[in-house]
Parts: sequence; structure tokens; C-alpha cells
Amino acid sequence: MKRPRHGGNLVWAAALAGCRASELVDFSASINPLGPPQSAIAAIQGSLAALTAYPDPNYSELCSTLSEWHELPPDWVLPGNGAAELLTWACRELSALDVTYLLTPAFGDYWRSLQTFGAKVHPVLLSEAISPSGLRINKIIPQIGKAKKRGILLNNPHNPTGNLFPQERLKPYLEEFNLVVVDEAFMDFLPPGEEQSLIPLVKEYTNLVILRSLTKFYSLPGLRLGYAIAHPERLRRWQKWRDPWPVNILAAAAAVAVIQDKTFQQQTWDWLPPTRQELFEGIKNIPGLQPLEGAANFLLVETEKPSSQLQKQLLIKHKILIRDCLSFPELGDRFFRLAVRTTQDNQLLLQALSKCLLDTI
Repeated sequence: MKRPRHGGNLVWAAALAGCRASELVDFSASINPLGPPQSAIAAIQGSLAALTAYPDPNYSELCSTLSEWHELPPDWVLPGNGAAELLTWACRELSALDVTYLLTPAFGDYWRSLQTFGAKVHPVLLSEAISPSGLRINKIIPQIGKAKKRGILLNNPHNPTGNLFPQERLKPYLEEFNLVVVDEAFMDFLPPGEEQSLIPLVKEYTNLVILRSLTKFYSLPGLRLGYAIAHPERLRRWQKWRDPWPVNILAAAAAVAVIQDKTFQQQTWDWLPPTRQELFEGIKNIPGLQPLEGAANFLLVETEKPSSQLQKQLLIKHKILIRDCLSFPELGDRFFRLAVRTTQDNQLLLQALSKCLLDTI
């Protein structure tokens, strides 16, 4: 079976481990272990009778709920079949430009979507693009004329490093590029007072597109649900490109419920920082591993032992799945990524890592 490019492929991992998928502890997909919230389950159960009807093609209730959450008019919001679907349309727009700058290492679906529409892609290493003193615009735009139509695609917090870019460091991009697409799939793991979202700037800059996921924070990846925030004219254009009813009734109902679930949101914001720090310190104390500090619900770890070997050992001997970084060419076999899970799961991982690093495969 072919090695997966994404985390969370439990069928592949179970085949390698020789067990059922339900027996695995999955650290490869960065999903909130506290969910799904009961508000989502109740909303799904309460909407089962509605399955005999088509969804509202305008998703009026969902758009209204999202717009109220972000303090925007409803027509500035477009729900989608996961953030990945909306990424496709954003990359179609980027592909119409002369060049798209891509901050790397980058999520593999960025490459997929851009190549689908024949975009001219110019990768820029994260270390070259952003420094402690701010943006290095000259590194991002090396010797190209002002008449060039250019776009940029990046994510914040950055995947896979977990770096959080302050809003003031990204704002200059809005003046330099014809189109700026920011994937904020992990931004909701930061409480409102710590968020660095560019959503407050979207009405000021019509060249800005924000992509958001509702599946990671609320632990609903199987429902496939995300949304875009951008100028209404752009979103109306996307509507004409895509299939009708991209969001199913159960997903829309669950989304409306969880966006209003302040108890679950606060529970997650209280849980993540101390649990992430405890996992960080535990990994740091294991010889041969060096974790990177990050702001999201995952950690990128540098390893002296090839990550693909370590992944195989953890699967076969401990039924634990980690995310290798082979799909990130800049990282290769020198890094792996871990989701932050419950304290109990994290302790199992730390014990297994310590044992595997003492063994040879």
C-alpha cells in the first residue's frame, strides 16, 4: 500500500502494524482529542430527519452564524467541503497570475492545487522570508518588476513548524501582492486575545483571502467542513465554479452548533498550552530528539534517527502512528510531526519513543 501524503491514514497504518485501525493511537493527524463536542453530536442527531431534503444552497443559517462570529456581513463568508475544497478555488485564482510565491515547507495540497491549474510557483524558504525583525520582502520578490501580477500562499500558524506570524509582519504582504491567500486552519487553537488572524483586515483589502477549517479544532474531520472569508464578488465567482451543495446537511448543522459552543472552545484553550508544553519538555529530554516550539496543536521534531524508521517501529511495536515529513522535501527524513493528544496518550508516546531510540529496526 502506497505511503500516504497526509496524516490520519489509519488504513495504511493498520496494515503495516498488523492490527485494526481502532487499536492505533494516532499522533499523525492534528485533531483536537477533546472532541467532537456534544453540541455537534446533538446537532447531527437532530438533523437526521432532514436528510430527505437537499441542503439550503445558500447555507443561510451557517453563513449568518459564521458572519456573526467574525463580525462580517454574511456574503463575505463561503462554506466549503473542507478547507481543501476552497483551497482549490483560491489556487485557481492564483494560477491566473504571473507568479505565485509559496512559503515552504508547505502543506502538500498547496502544490496539488496550484499544479492542477498550471500555476507558475516560486517557492521561498520560511527562514528566508521572515526574520525576527520582520518581513524580508526583497527575498520574497527577487528582482521582479512592479507590473508583474503576483500572489502568495502561506499558512498561519505555519504547518508543519507551528510558527505563529504576528499580524503586523504579514500586513505588508497585502501591499506587495495582487492576491494574498492565508490558510488559518489552526488559528482557532489560539484564544481570541492571542490570535493573529488577518480576518479583521479583509474588508480593507479586497486582495485578501482567508481559509479556515472547522474540523481540526472541533474534531470533525470526517464531516469535511471549512469556510473562506473574502470579498463577496470573489466568493460569487467561486460559487459558479463548483458543484452544487458542497456541504451536507449534517455538517452544516454541526457547524452552526459548535461555533456557538463557548464551553468547548474555552475547554480547548485551557487544555492546549500546558499539555503542549509538557509534551515539548518530555520530547526535549529524549536523547536524539529536538522539538520546535509552536503555537498550534502539534509539534515538529528533529530526529537523529530517520523518521520513516521511527514511524515503522512505533507502529509495529507500540501501535502508535506519527507523521513523517517525507512529503515536505525541505524536511525529509530528519523530522516528524506530532499532534498534541491527552496527557495519557502523550505519556505512552514518550515511553515508546524512548524505547525505539534505543533499538535498531
